Amino acid sequence: MDLRLQTRGGRIGDRLRQVAAHKLSGLERMEPALVRVEIEVISQKNSQRVEAVAATARKTYRAHADAREVESALDVVVDKLERQVRDHHKKRRARLIAGAGRVKSARSSGEGRDRATRARDGDETS
Repeated sequence: MDLRLQTRGGRIGDRLRQVAAHKLSGLERMEPALVRVEIEVISQKNSQRVEAVAATARKTYRAHADAREVESALDVVVDKLERQVRDHHKKRRARLIAGAGRVKSARSSGEGRDRATRARDGDETS
C-alpha cells in the first residue's frame, strides 16, 4: 500500500507519518487489495481537517473529518473508511450467498438436471 501525505497550511512531521501508517495498518488488513491511500491535512484557524482517499483496483473509498487535533481527525477518518470497507464486503458476501442458495436448492431437488446427469449420479428411478 502506497501512503501519501499532503498538507495545506502546515507541516507534516515524522511523528504524524508514523501515526498515520499505524492507524491505517488495520485498514490494510481488512482490504489487502488497497493500492493507494492519500491523506490530506488542511490546517484552518481553530481546527484541522483530514481528507482521505483509499483506492483499490475497482473501488475508491473517501472520508473526511474535522477536529482540533490531527490525530483525532485521523481516527474518525480511519473509522469511516473501515466502515465503508466492511459494508462493501458485507454487500458482496450477501450477493454471493444469495446466488449460491439458488443454485444449491435447484441441485438438491433434482430440478434442472437432465436425464444423463441423474443416471450418472444414481438418482434415476424407473
